[in-house]
Amino acid sequence: MTDKQQPTSEQDSGEDPAPHLLVPVKVGMFHRLRNYFLTGIIITAPLGITIFIAWKFIELIDGWVTPLIPAAYNPESYLPFDLPGLGLLFSIFVLTLIGALTASFTGKILVRFGERLVARMPVIRAVYGALKQIFETVLAQSSKSFREVVLVEYPRRGIWAIAFVTGHTEGEVQHLVEDELVNVFLPTTPNPTSGFLLFVPRKNLTTLNMTVEEGIKLVISGGIVTPPDPRPQALQDVPQIASREDEGDAERAQFESTARAISET
Repeated sequence: MTDKQQPTSEQDSGEDPAPHLLVPVKVGMFHRLRNYFLTGIIITAPLGITIFIAWKFIELIDGWVTPLIPAAYNPESYLPFDLPGLGLLFSIFVLTLIGALTASFTGKILVRFGERLVARMPVIRAVYGALKQIFETVLAQSSKSFREVVLVEYPRRGIWAIAFVTGHTEGEVQHLVEDELVNVFLPTTPNPTSGFLLFVPRKNLTTLNMTVEEGIKLVISGGIVTPPDPRPQALQDVPQIASREDEGDAERAQFESTARAISET
């Protein structure tokens, strides 16, 4: 009788070891498959998106340039299939040829004559001059523009933003200000092609050790992708910028006192 009552006592106690043994196995397998799936996304998504963007860019250039290639020099005119990248290769060849011709004495004369002709056109000369200066600044090998990542206090004291130095301030803006100004481009997240142009005193900028590519990744990712600090650990443990909280309180107090004095008068 005792042997028959033993299973009954186990059922009454609510002990069911079998399901408890199976639950960790199912949870572990589910998490493992989930990690495999996320790892697959991390590996394939950047590669797939990069290939997609490159393919669309090649298709765009081919759609513009390939119809301009003479039929006698176009392999697609006598081949039963299209050649992806033909327009891109033709564009590279033409641009290289134009650069070689421009570097010659005759090419320089023709370019100078064309620029004089464009300079007589009221609207076109402004657009051409601005675009030419931008391309010369960005593509020149000796240019230092967009080669430095800095921290700038924006939009107020105590809040820091990632920015890129584009050059030294010149002209009327620099002549009006006593401090040495620097042209700073402050990009927006996640689209770094838009942003703000700031003229900031050099002494108010903090130069970072990260590269421009690392800075752009930091901006695009919204701070998710943070580059490592290449400095020694001893320097990492010591803050290089003191807290500006006291200075901000002093400025606010001075502003309030000035506003109060103006209101009383």
